[in-house]
Amino acid sequence: MLQQIDYKLYLITDRKLFQTQDAFFRAVEDALKAGVRAVQLREKDLSTRELLDMAFAFREMTRRYGVKLFINDRMDIALIVEADGVHLGDSSMPVRAVRKVAGERLLIGRSTHSLRDALEAEEGGADFITFGPVFQTPSKARYGDPVGLEALRETSEKISIPIFGLGGIKISNIKQVLDFGASGVALISGILAAADVGATAGAYLKEAGETL
Repeated sequence: MLQQIDYKLYLITDRKLFQTQDAFFRAVEDALKAGVRAVQLREKDLSTRELLDMAFAFREMTRRYGVKLFINDRMDIALIVEADGVHLGDSSMPVRAVRKVAGERLLIGRSTHSLRDALEAEEGGADFITFGPVFQTPSKARYGDPVGLEALRETSEKISIPIFGLGGIKISNIKQVLDFGASGVALISGILAAADVGATAGAYLKEAGETL
């Protein structure tokens, strides 16, 4: 493993929650100020050049706060901006292929939705996975019904890499997700759609047991 996965909250971006790019950047920075230590830049509809520009800006911002930066899907951009890692989805390059090219320069996260996905990710060399949706959430409706807490427990018992519960994560259910085997939680709108991003991020971090 390239670096220790030393965070319990994994923030994933969605700039479409904001009216302007400035507001988007301010919100993410507010979350980092509150203590978020890992963020995934996940803006799939941007052109390569637009994503690269945003990734450079995020790399500058995350370095100021000592925060790990992951780029969704694009290993090339992750390497160019010297991100900490890349996060792979169902249609991304296989984990094994990314590891072959990136070596130990990048942490590799993988989105998973079943025990089979999780085992495949670990075998391929992933450093951690997200697993879900654990609970019902509109943004993950395309994956069908929630996988549920029991599937999370079973998966956590059969893999050795960190697993982050994803989908419908709220302050009120974080402890439950951790009790069922998750190493931490991953979320988007729970923090970024909040009226006070900083205060909400702080509340999530406290409930997750993140030590600052």
